[in-house]
Amino acid sequence: MAASTLKAVALFALALPALQAIAAHLDQQAISLDAQSSELDYKNNNLLFRKVRITQGNMSVAAEQAQATGLDFENSRWVFRGNVKITMDQGQLTSDEAEITFAKKLLAKAIVNGNPAAFEQRIAKTGKLARGRADSIDYDVAKGVVHLSKNAWLSDGQNEIRGESLKYNVVAQNIVAEASEQGSQRVHIIITPPANPKP
Repeated sequence: MAASTLKAVALFALALPALQAIAAHLDQQAISLDAQSSELDYKNNNLLFRKVRITQGNMSVAAEQAQATGLDFENSRWVFRGNVKITMDQGQLTSDEAEITFAKKLLAKAIVNGNPAAFEQRIAKTGKLARGRADSIDYDVAKGVVHLSKNAWLSDGQNEIRGESLKYNVVAQNIVAEASEQGSQRVHIIITPPANPKP
């Protein structure tokens, strides 16, 4: 009896890595790409899509044009141009141009540039819309942090904060303005008192 139990445990230990790999594969959400037209140059590993939309789970990226260094999404860099819209949990980023990195078949990082680039997310606690804009916005998907730099402005739907560099955590839904990132500028905050309810 003990020998058969040991054998079963040994077999399970050998099978565990394979089972974990299968579970990880099942957790991996499919990536869907839709485009009006495409040009695929496999020799030079260059892909061009027009009127493109890439979706994975609840995240999506849409633009007039996208150029990529590979279609496998394992380790590829994409440049989106024209009416770029990145949709994420209860929020979005919009810009003229975005550079997006996919790693291990996941959207890992997005850098958006525009005049200005813009960000918004519904704040769960208040129901108000957090909005931000800057010349450049860097979205680290793994950390859930949106970093606005150069002429950065953020509002929580009532109060405003301006600085050279501001960070917004999309999970904790809070704003951070680190002194070391402000250069010669100071952080400027405008606090608007809530409206008095009418009796």
